Amino acid sequence: MKILITGSKGQLGRELARQLKNRTGMELVMADIDELDITDATAVDETIRRIAPDMVINCAAQTQVDLCEEDRESARNINTKGASNLAEASHRNNAAIIHISTDYVFDGTRKEPYTEDDETNPLNIYGITKLEGEKEVMSGNPRHFVIRTAWLYGDGRNFVGTMLQLAEKGNTIKVVDDQRGSPTSTTELARAIIRLMDTEEYGIYHGTCEGSCTWYEFAQEIFRTAGMDVTLERCTSDEFPQKAVRPKNSVLDNRNFRERLGYRFLSWQEALREYLKGES
Repeated sequence: MKILITGSKGQLGRELARQLKNRTGMELVMADIDELDITDATAVDETIRRIAPDMVINCAAQTQVDLCEEDRESARNINTKGASNLAEASHRNNAAIIHISTDYVFDGTRKEPYTEDDETNPLNIYGITKLEGEKEVMSGNPRHFVIRTAWLYGDGRNFVGTMLQLAEKGNTIKVVDDQRGSPTSTTELARAIIRLMDTEEYGIYHGTCEGSCTWYEFAQEIFRTAGMDVTLERCTSDEFPQKAVRPKNSVLDNRNFRERLGYRFLSWQEALREYLKGES
């Protein structure tokens, strides 16, 4: 199987490459912005036609939530138009597509975890453009997998690394305690993607580690697992005003992974332990 991975230098792209590179019968083509601008429809079509992949995994996105508010045109070009270009070109060239989306397609007003069938209602430009991208992928290529994930961390800049860096300074760390989600390691998400790509169970999937916490509780667990004595202080989202409104509850229910494939993610605590063990 030949796979084209876009956004290959990001956290998830690097982890997919790590897990897939030694698989028998697997050929990877890695493409980041320097190799392929997904907003250029002609370049996307020519690249996919030349490479002739069996599958495209789209990890490319503008994920800086506040930056999306500042530059809406760029966010829409990457998250919506780019996704559309990849879906249509992959379909024309007989390739399936896996597209990575986000928990931010929901407004966070629900108390229970969101299933794949729940109504979407994004609160910010990032969520809006990612939802538009989902729709473009689904309409552009019937052989699609759309995977919504959340609070991702891996090889790159992320919340876990930021917390560990702040801890080294020895100061009190204030962390938001009124947003709830499911921290998810790229290791776990890549494992699930690989499980999914061997099937033809097309559709929308939620893909996060099991369980949920607030950012404050996540920070607590990071320091507990790392064996660090750090002074943490709870705060509200209002105390850290940001350009983009965040959903208060974006916990996802991985129902389709569970019911269609019998697949379960590790708990977010187990995944964090695995990640920190690998970092030490």
